[in-house]
Amino acid sequence: MKRYEDIAELIAADIRSGRLAPGTRLPSIRKVMAQHRVSPSTAFQAYYLLEKRGLVRARERSGYFVAGAGQTLPPEPAASLPPQVSAPVDISELVFSVLGAVQHRNILPLGSAFPSPKLFPLPRLAKSLASTARFIDPWDTVASLPPGNTGLRQQIALRYLGMGMPQAPENIIVTNGALEALNLCLAAVAQPGDVIAIESPGFYAATQAIERLGMQALEIPVHPKNGLDLDALAAALERHPVRACWFMTSFQNPMGASMDEARKQALVALLARHQIPLIEDDVYGELYFGKHPPLPAKAFDTQGLVMHCSSFSKTLAPGYRIGWVSPGRFGQRIERLKLMTTLSASVPAQVAIADYLQTGAYDKHLRKLRHALESQLACMNRALVEHFPAGVRVSRPSGGYFLWVEFPDDFDTLDLHRRAIEQGISLAPGPIFSASRRFRNCLRLNYGSPWSEDFEQGMALLGRLASSG
Repeated sequence: MKRYEDIAELIAADIRSGRLAPGTRLPSIRKVMAQHRVSPSTAFQAYYLLEKRGLVRARERSGYFVAGAGQTLPPEPAASLPPQVSAPVDISELVFSVLGAVQHRNILPLGSAFPSPKLFPLPRLAKSLASTARFIDPWDTVASLPPGNTGLRQQIALRYLGMGMPQAPENIIVTNGALEALNLCLAAVAQPGDVIAIESPGFYAATQAIERLGMQALEIPVHPKNGLDLDALAAALERHPVRACWFMTSFQNPMGASMDEARKQALVALLARHQIPLIEDDVYGELYFGKHPPLPAKAFDTQGLVMHCSSFSKTLAPGYRIGWVSPGRFGQRIERLKLMTTLSASVPAQVAIADYLQTGAYDKHLRKLRHALESQLACMNRALVEHFPAGVRVSRPSGGYFLWVEFPDDFDTLDLHRRAIEQGISLAPGPIFSASRRFRNCLRLNYGSPWSEDFEQGMALLGRLASSG
């Protein structure tokens, strides 16, 4: 990081933690210069960056202040309380009916599962695709079948090494996005009728995979700030024959919750005692707001029980559909399942991404993307405070691009979804995130698009619809 970025991050950390409350006046430029021994230009650049990210506001002749003066965010949602029983899943029709309504380009994408493509370096990737496709060795189109292109696996391994958790390139399996990796992992370790522990609320693709494979879901509570309830999981493992777990440990979809490193380590130790595999969905891990990336649970795995799945779809290139899994002890099973199903991810797409990663531009892009998402979160929080009815609760994500909003118990977000779609606004109602169709009074909002007047007006309209419902 450059010096001004480092100073900005120190101040941003105090704002996120609450040590600097909304409305607090920040030190003058002279004080920043003296404290950090930097030039006026560096001090101004730090404040300009914070202002761009929506964390501070400049007041003429008064200096810089923490954004949000006079606005207090609503309280956080309550921890979930799902039923402690395993059961077959029947959720896909509801998911399809909801998601089918948000595919149109003219719909405001508050219910989307992706960030805006405007945030991705797609022209630069296209150059890599064009330049590398011409020189692909014909033999590589065969040799790059599972486990994937050698150059790409080496680049992914380097990113693991940068986090202090080395993974051998030859053990990494490239897939068609993280979703295929997750599904392959589930099929590799469980059979029809088996009990799979999932988060509640949790990613709807997990419940759909369990439904498709004829398995049973056991919902484990999630705290909006701390993530998975480890005590509830420990109790569930004593009472139920859990065959595998499918969890998102960082910036969980839909709540945005994250487990800290101590809790991730405890999770891995708990599952190791029971010899239960963990399918770790970590597609948002690179989208952290802060100086240091969160370590995944895989970092604490010493027995090969954690299958770590991620992709470039949420951070770089959604349409390229390139994901991967670091499979632990289950690599051979997963690779054979890959051979029996889709055989290979697109070789040109793999080579193009490998070429882009080699330039070193990815980390620069990620810093820009994280700053954009944090700024957009600030805009959405402000709009929630201004436009939504009293009594709502809102999550406090420290990364990713999802907010979880909880209304009073008698509120119906499926009805709100239907009325919002009629007005050209999508949202993701809570029941699609539960195998038992709970959370009818909750919804997920996506702040992954550049803020504009359309989004401001859309949030105002959504707030009016919520107030009238």
